[in-house]
Amino acid sequence: MTLRSSASAASRDQAGYGQALETAADRSDGAVSRPAGHILVEQLRLQGTQHVFCVPGESYLPVLDGLVDADIQVTVCRQEGGAAIMAEAYGKLTGRPGVCLVTRAPGATNAFAGVHVASQDSTPLILLVGQIDRAMRDREAFQEMDYRAVFGTQVKWAAEIDQAARIPEYLSRAFHVAQSGRPGPVVLALPEDMLGETVAVADARPCRVPETLPAADQIRTLGDLLTRAQRPLAILGGSRWDARAVQAFGAFAERHALPVAVQFRRQMLCPVDHPCFIGDLGLGSDPQLLEAIRASDLILAVGGRLSEVPSQGYTLFDVPDPAQTLVHVHPDVGELNRVYQADLAMACAPGTWVRAIEPLAPTATAARRQRCEQLHARRQVWSDPAAIEHPGALQMGRVMAHLNAVLPQDAILTNGAGNYATWLHRFYRFRAYGTQLAPTSGSMGYGLPAAVAAQRLHPDRRVVCFAGDGCFMMHGQEFATAVQYDLPILVILIDNGMFGTIRMHQERRYPGRVSATALRNPDFAAYARAFGGHGERVEKTEDFAPALQRALDSGRPAILHCLLDPEAITPTTTLSRLREGR
Repeated sequence: MTLRSSASAASRDQAGYGQALETAADRSDGAVSRPAGHILVEQLRLQGTQHVFCVPGESYLPVLDGLVDADIQVTVCRQEGGAAIMAEAYGKLTGRPGVCLVTRAPGATNAFAGVHVASQDSTPLILLVGQIDRAMRDREAFQEMDYRAVFGTQVKWAAEIDQAARIPEYLSRAFHVAQSGRPGPVVLALPEDMLGETVAVADARPCRVPETLPAADQIRTLGDLLTRAQRPLAILGGSRWDARAVQAFGAFAERHALPVAVQFRRQMLCPVDHPCFIGDLGLGSDPQLLEAIRASDLILAVGGRLSEVPSQGYTLFDVPDPAQTLVHVHPDVGELNRVYQADLAMACAPGTWVRAIEPLAPTATAARRQRCEQLHARRQVWSDPAAIEHPGALQMGRVMAHLNAVLPQDAILTNGAGNYATWLHRFYRFRAYGTQLAPTSGSMGYGLPAAVAAQRLHPDRRVVCFAGDGCFMMHGQEFATAVQYDLPILVILIDNGMFGTIRMHQERRYPGRVSATALRNPDFAAYARAFGGHGERVEKTEDFAPALQRALDSGRPAILHCLLDPEAITPTTTLSRLREGR
């Protein structure tokens, strides 16, 4: 074939492809012609979506119109970053993709913070973004943005739906990609003119995530390793867990006298009162926990990546070949052996893996049981809030002890980033799956939007947001969202008048040279009341319990504005001691 005839054939093929698309869009195949925006909403419903979070925009008005008649709850937010975080929190709690709708460029870039959380935290998320008309591309039209380029490195898949007839295909793929392997975010751009079309196209079927099972010889090898181990230890992390898997692994740990640690902000993967629980690998971890991990001869890492924080800056294990025998279980084969070479690597989700290992014969020994008991007892001492005192009239240790006593076991605790979160992570007694929402990515401003999403999803459960003064103001406007939907979240706002974490590092590295970390804050109790919520100021320990009860009894969104002495920079040190190099 000559070059000219090849070009002609290619041209005919391209014309045929375009004609086929046009035909596919026009023929009914039993499907009824529908507006594209309504088709998209129907795909969300068929994929099990019950909630969407959004800030409205003219770029996707047809989708908003489709939501009018859909059996999908819509939460209108005050800023796209808050909406994306709410969708991410929904994904954390349910294991299903949270769905967020935002408008073109400014809306999309505002939502980026939530996308980054979903990426680092392995949370399924679908971000649907309005886009300019197709005919205006590549002219830098009003709010034009190349979403594939902008989001490319932070998402599992970014695409633009060019033909309305392909909406079911793209949505089906989005739900599969977001949930499969290591879960994560997907971004789909929706050209405004495409959403205005009317086409006849069949709906996609509900998504079914494929599961992989460990091989029989891998299970036998695991049994042999557990039998030979004298000082085994499990580290749980990542996503794709559920309540049944957490309970089943807890029973497995008891049968094998296996001490269990959890990765940073994954405390709901093992109840604090479980006899095998020994602590969390986060920022400021218990030195005795780190010592126990280093002394172990078998590490069973399940679900997580052993990333920077839980690995203590990649120092807890030798890279790439750990001194301990390493068994690594992760749903994405691409994560296995990426940093650490595993002696046994199994590519499967935690829930699937736990079911597969249940038949293993118990391997516990008296010595291992004793070690487990000792490590658990050490954790109990380390996390006892009654043993902590610090400068100031408001003692956070006693605050935490009171919360442990009065909050129900299924209460959902949320937080963002900051030193204030240390009080929650170290001293709160997480006792059930689905009770923690916190970004392993360390994103400020996460706690309040996450609390709104949690209360929207679970109206009958108690939801408590921990926030620092700096963290709260990142997305403080979402308190208005809580008021709008009558969501009785409780915000415990710890105010020390600074960006505390940065100030801590500043005093360590540049003692006495304070720069860019001081904050002049509003009256947060008055802030709450201005929006129509309940607000109180708490300055002394003895005032906290009655203020808490009044806030809970109010039935409204509430803020307890808690004034913490700036010296109390962490549970174990003060600003003065840091400045003095102690």
